[in-house]
Amino acid sequence: MSKYLLPLGVFITVAVFLFYGLSLNPREVPSPLVGKPAPAFQLPVLHSPDKTFTPKEMAGKVWLLNVWASWCVACRDEHPLMVELSRRKIVPVVGLNYKDQPDDAKKWLRHFGDPYLTSVSDLEGRVGIDFGVYGVPETFVIDKDGIIRHKHIGPITEDALKEKILPLVERLSR
Repeated sequence: MSKYLLPLGVFITVAVFLFYGLSLNPREVPSPLVGKPAPAFQLPVLHSPDKTFTPKEMAGKVWLLNVWASWCVACRDEHPLMVELSRRKIVPVVGLNYKDQPDDAKKWLRHFGDPYLTSVSDLEGRVGIDFGVYGVPETFVIDKDGIIRHKHIGPITEDALKEKILPLVERLSR
């Protein structure tokens, strides 16, 4: 009888973990960077490759880092919201153009609108790796001290913007 109890116990344990895992929201993957300083980087500005941008330029401001690419279909879904957010001037948004050709990225922004305070080119994806990016789009809320306070995976929706991101930006801006 005891030879059946061990496999039964293993099966029940696996079933509990599987059931718990199915109840999780895949868009809410915890990031080990939340609550920690944003990775330092220096990248060329998309529209002026002779100039560079570093996060230090945003010191004292709450801002968003939006990881995007011209080849990203889901980026098109969120882009109108990013354009509207830029138009309303609620929070500065810096674009991290991820593993993209600069000419394709510039053409895409001309076609769909450019919501970014600036966009930087992460041609090899090294900065994306430092931020733990595993797909685009992803958006990070970064506070006045350069600490990552939130990571949104996938396209930002109106609900995510209204219920999570903008209230957090407002709290951090006080």
